[in-house]
Amino acid sequence: MPAFNTEVSHPLGKEEATTRLKSFLEKVKERYKDMVSQLDGTWADNILDFSLTTYGIKISGKLTVEEDKATINGQLPFAALAFKGKITQTITQALEKELATEKA
Repeated sequence: MPAFNTEVSHPLGKEEATTRLKSFLEKVKERYKDMVSQLDGTWADNILDFSLTTYGIKISGKLTVEEDKATINGQLPFAALAFKGKITQTITQALEKELATEKA
């Protein structure tokens, strides 16, 4: 399966960034409820193991929150390879918004 990766820098510190991102999963469920099904995630300290299905495509990965950045490493099925750039861009933008110093 093809991999995708993204990294978002933040000035929040690990604890604050993790707190924000723990509520992020619920926001994603609500915001994208018409496009995303079977969204699951399990936190272990500052690491989220997640999986979701969008338009029949299963995406899985790991979000790691560090002192000054959040990193996602995930797997896409070959069927989603053409959408890799869009998927990565969408995830990156959502993380940047959630980790912005002044939340919109």
